[in-house]
This record gives sequence, structure tokens and C-alpha cells, in this order.
Amino acid sequence: MSLFGALFTAVSGMSAQSQATAMISNNIANVDTVGFKGSDAAFYSLVTSATNGGQYSPGTVDVNRVQNVTQQGAIQQTSSGTDAAITGNGFFTVKQDPSSQLPFLYTRAGSFQEDSTGLLRNSSGFALYAWPLGTNGQLPSNEGDISSLVPANVAFLGGLTKPTTTADMSLNLDANQADIVPELNPAPSVLPLTATGANAVAANFTRGLTVYDSLGAAQNMSIQFRKVQGPMAHATTSTQNLTLSTSLTDPAVFGNISAGNKFSVTTGTPAATQTYIIGAAPGAGEVRVDTVGDLITQINTVFGGGTAAKATLDDSGRLVIQADNPTSTLTLANVAAGPAPQTPLGAGGSPPVTTGTLNFAGQPGNPALAYTAQAPVQPVGAPPGNYVGTTYPQQGDFPAIANDLTPNTQGWWEMSVLKPDGTALTQGLVNFNGDGTLNASPDANSVTGVSLKNIDWNNGSDLANIDIDISKFTQFAGQYNVVSTDQNGAALGLRTGVEITKDGTIVAQFSNGATANLYKIPMSTFSNPDGLQEESGTAYSETSTSGTNNLREAGNGGAGFLQPSSLEGSNIDLADEFAKLIVSQRAYTADTRVVNTVDQMTQDLLRLV
Repeated sequence: MSLFGALFTAVSGMSAQSQATAMISNNIANVDTVGFKGSDAAFYSLVTSATNGGQYSPGTVDVNRVQNVTQQGAIQQTSSGTDAAITGNGFFTVKQDPSSQLPFLYTRAGSFQEDSTGLLRNSSGFALYAWPLGTNGQLPSNEGDISSLVPANVAFLGGLTKPTTTADMSLNLDANQADIVPELNPAPSVLPLTATGANAVAANFTRGLTVYDSLGAAQNMSIQFRKVQGPMAHATTSTQNLTLSTSLTDPAVFGNISAGNKFSVTTGTPAATQTYIIGAAPGAGEVRVDTVGDLITQINTVFGGGTAAKATLDDSGRLVIQADNPTSTLTLANVAAGPAPQTPLGAGGSPPVTTGTLNFAGQPGNPALAYTAQAPVQPVGAPPGNYVGTTYPQQGDFPAIANDLTPNTQGWWEMSVLKPDGTALTQGLVNFNGDGTLNASPDANSVTGVSLKNIDWNNGSDLANIDIDISKFTQFAGQYNVVSTDQNGAALGLRTGVEITKDGTIVAQFSNGATANLYKIPMSTFSNPDGLQEESGTAYSETSTSGTNNLREAGNGGAGFLQPSSLEGSNIDLADEFAKLIVSQRAYTADTRVVNTVDQMTQDLLRLV
């Protein structure tokens, strides 16, 4: 009977509106719930078929719940470093009890705080799961599998030490520093100079560098610099304070030198020889020189141009003749009127040197002009690039010389790195170009540095490897100046805080200034997030309708971004909910009127009986 059918239709409408009102009520109640996603009522009709076209049988109405999981909530800033909000697609992966075998749940509620055991839990008590990071920040090899996730535990009961592995120094060495002439020092007479012990040669400049071992103990290294004439063959006068105008026959300087004394210089590749005559007319193949300036000019004329040798006065006023090419020899010899050279001072030493005295005054044992012609430390014809390696066994710790054929002869420094107890860690040569920049080639990792390997601090700590970047070293005239020093180590520090970064990394902070990247939060994504099953605690579980979970890094593969120190609020619009509530109320009232009307019509029908 259509009258009773109308009654049932109205009753179904009342029931549907009751459910819609319940959904609206739930939405309004959770307007302040972090990460809450509202639901809407979707009505649909149920139609009954009439037996013939002359009769109508009314149907009913039912309602389905439609989740608005993909609708973004407003982002609110907070003061907590462990709060995080997701903008875009994705969920945090959580569990109520990490020790249970219950399935994973998914939530947008990112109000995480550390519990008593160090686990990060949100306000609903769910523990956050994340990828553990390796030593170098790498993700697990099975990062796409949900089994790769572990509870994010940020407890550090013993604190953290951070051993130094890299250091960076920016400094200037004084180009005006007088060279240390090895053969004029009491000991040693050749390179390398002695950096430690009773016979140590005083450093021109020393800089301390504090590094940290694996136990967190500070180790104070010393880095010493000595300006030297370099490893190429050279001759140096013992007489100082010479000037360009100093006469080579001045008895107050050189003794009883007579006009007509001759000597020769042989150097270059191939070797060339030039004979010089002092204060007299030159013969065939001879060049006359009267003053120190004449000698310097003539040597530079014959052997100059960056191919053989050059002559200069150093900062102490010594005459220096130095080979340009590290594979060249340099020989000074008396000719004709000059006396024979004295017995070599360093004969039989290693590396081989030819040292002697050229005595223009003719007084053996009391030379006025001494010279050292040092043979190259790498045999002629050997591949260039490592010619300092024979003299300095640890030269491999230093960057390779970029211009190794004609390096700046006035830019050589010996660099020594000492442990706190004064023992040497390494010792080698660095060279600077004529423009003050470092003459060095970067390694395969584009680093120009000194590499210290297997350092034993003798305190039970692990062997240390430290790379010191020296690419910012310069040599300019002026003061020694340290612009900056930096290193990546730190002493023992206690944990002072935890924060979540924009890329999802969970970072622990320590009182020593160090930080540790502990975990990385993945974004759990689904092909149909609205098909997830709602669970208590503003969480969802996977269903066949939602599709399977896919783990993504934040911002990759369609996953959303993390907003640190923020929370995603409810996506409920109160104005919209109240509008729907009014509509639902009016519809419910209308359905009650239908029931009343059908009741009155039934009473009228009964009165006809």
C-alpha cells in the first residue's frame, strides 16, 4: 500500500539524516584534533519496482560515509623541534606498541614527543617509525620494504664524541721571510731540516690546531713552517749583506781577490757552461764581471728565462744561484787563475751533494765565497712530479706540485705537523707561485690537502685519519696571518635536543656543538588514501580499497613535503559544518511531518470503518 510505503520512506529519511547529523557532530567535535580528516554524508536512493504502471511504490533513502583524507588541513607553526606537518600526499608510519606484531598504522598527526625510553610518540601514543641512517647517512638497502623501518629512538645515555677527520686552514706566509740555507746551518747541512730535538731548526712560523680523537680528548697539534731555498741545485755565499754595487775585488768583503780570477758556472738541461773573469778584459768565451750586480745580470742573461738558473740576492744579502729545473745540476768551478775548490763539505752524504769552497782570496780554510751545488734528488730523465720525494719520504702526504718543471725558486716552504708530544707526524715541501697562490694540484676528490693517516695518539683511542685542506694558503709580502681555522671534531657532549628537518631527517644535537643524523622519516603513500580504514587515535589502516603502502622520501615520487616545527590542523570548516547541520535538521523535521501526515491519514481511514 503506497500510504505505508510513504511512512517507510519518511522513516528511512529520518534514519539517514540521523547518520548525517552524527557525522557532522563528529566533525565539529574534532575541529581542534591535529591531523583529523572529516567525513561527509553521501545520500543515495533505494527504488522499488511497481508491478504495473498504474501503481507507484515509494522507495527509501540510505547514506554512505565519504572520507576527506586527501583534503589538506591548515599548517600551524609550533615551538617544538619534533613536531612535523605533511603538506601534500603521505602519512607518518606508526605503531601503538613497537614490541607487538600488530600491523602498521598511518597518521597525519605529527605532534611527536620523546617518551621515557627515548621513543618519539605522538599525542595519541603512537610510536614513529623511520629508516635508520648508516655511518655516512645512507638509507637501508631495502628502503622500499616496510620491514626496513625501525622505531625512532633518540635516547643517548652516554653522549656523543666526534673525532676529527677534516680540517681547514686559511693563512698567509710572509714572502719577505729570509730563506733558511740548509748548508749554512750547523746541522743538518741538507734538506729536510730537523724539526724536533736538540738540533731542531727554529720555525719561521707556528700555528696550533686542536683536533679530537675518538674518545673525545683534545689533541693539540703544531704546524710549523720554515722558508727554505728549495730542493733544486743551488749555490749560496756564506758572506751576507752584499749589494749589487759590491765589488768582487773588494778586499774588505772577499779578501785578496785579484783581477783576472776566473770561474765557471755549469747548469741546465742539456748542460751549458759559461766562464766569468773578474775585473779584467775577457778572453774568448769569457764574460767580464766587476760587481755582484754584474755577476747576477750576466748569469741571468745566459741562463735565465725559466729554463736553466737564476741569480739573486736574498733577504740576507747573500748571493744565490739556483737551478730552475729540478732535474738540473749546478756546478761552480775555478778556472785558470783561481785556486782549486776545497774538499767537499757534504761528500758521501745522502742525497748526493757536491759542496765546496771557491776561495777568490786564495786562503784555504777561510773562504769568502762558499757554494753548494746540490744534485737533483730525482735522476735526470725520471718522470717529473715527485722530485722532492727522495728527500722527503712523506711527501706523498702533501699535494702534488702542479708546476714541477719550473717552480718558483723563491716560494719553497717546509711544512711539519707535530703531535702534542713533539714527535713529527709528517714533513714535506709546499711551493707558491709568483702570484702568491699555492702551486699544487687537487686530488681525485678535488681537495688540495695534507693527508695524515693512522695517527696513534697513544691514549687507547682509535687510529685517526685527518685531511687538512691547505688550498687557502698564500704567500704574500707582509705579516704572517691566520685568517681562519676549522675542523669537524668535537669533545664529549651530552644530548641537548632533537629536531626534525625539512627532508625528514631526525637530528640529535649535543652540548659540544656536534649533531648526529639518526633516522629519516619516510612518507607512506597510497593510490587511494580515501579508501583507508579509520582507526582510533586519528590513524588509518591499509585496506584493499586504499591500495598497498609505498615508502617514499619526502618530496620524491609524488610524496609530500615535511614542515618542521609545524602541525597540520583539522580540515574541518565550522561554517560549512553548521550549514550542513541546519540542512540536516530541516530535512529530518520534514520527514517527521511526513510521518505525522501519514498517521493522520491512517486515522481518517480507520474512522471510515
